[in-house]
Amino acid sequence: MSGQGQSHEKDDRWTAVDEYAFSHLHPSTSTSPSLSALDYALKQQHDQGLPDIAVSPSQGKYLQLTARLARAKNILEVGTLGGYSTIWLANTAPDVSVVSVEVDEHHAKVARGNVDFAGVGDRVDIRLGPGVDVLPKLAEEVKSGKRGKFQFVFIDADKENNWNYVDVALGMCEPGAVVIVDNVVRQGKLASETNDPRIAGARRVVENIGKDGRLDGIVMQTVGEKSYDGFLLAVVK
Repeated sequence: MSGQGQSHEKDDRWTAVDEYAFSHLHPSTSTSPSLSALDYALKQQHDQGLPDIAVSPSQGKYLQLTARLARAKNILEVGTLGGYSTIWLANTAPDVSVVSVEVDEHHAKVARGNVDFAGVGDRVDIRLGPGVDVLPKLAEEVKSGKRGKFQFVFIDADKENNWNYVDVALGMCEPGAVVIVDNVVRQGKLASETNDPRIAGARRVVENIGKDGRLDGIVMQTVGEKSYDGFLLAVVK
């Protein structure tokens, strides 16, 4: 979906298809989430100086529908940014619970305002801190029974730690849970060995999941208004 550290590759056809399809498949009468809540979140992200790396509207709805297909009631998100994808995930079901991890205090504050404005603040628990520190603490909560296991995980944070996040999250997931790792294609650079730490992080998570008996996964390439990229989708065995 949209990736930090890479320029957007534009094609008017990709954007036109995204805008046409989204306007029909998520019309203004839709309430889950409302267009006004989504527009507000994007405006706040821009006005508060957050980077333009949130998922696109179509990608946000894809996440929501995939979480719904997984019948997710407990969702883990690593990388909140301004809460745009969080709002989509928090609208998966009325009784869904989303834990979202964000390293940047300013981003977390903007996200909190956005999810509250969207009317889903009671469904979202934003945890502040580096994912490598927060996830092990969250794992202890799950292990002790203070929090239920997750049925859906969305990882969209520092790409160097992609595998670390997946590895820890697996211990908190139910069998059949869906794990999505964003921005792994890197405009096609995934297939090339490189010194770029983000691409190396993407290659590591793909290769490790391929060798890990706990998961079955595939990489899907995407184009759209947020450039050429792609994500890794895996299911916990």
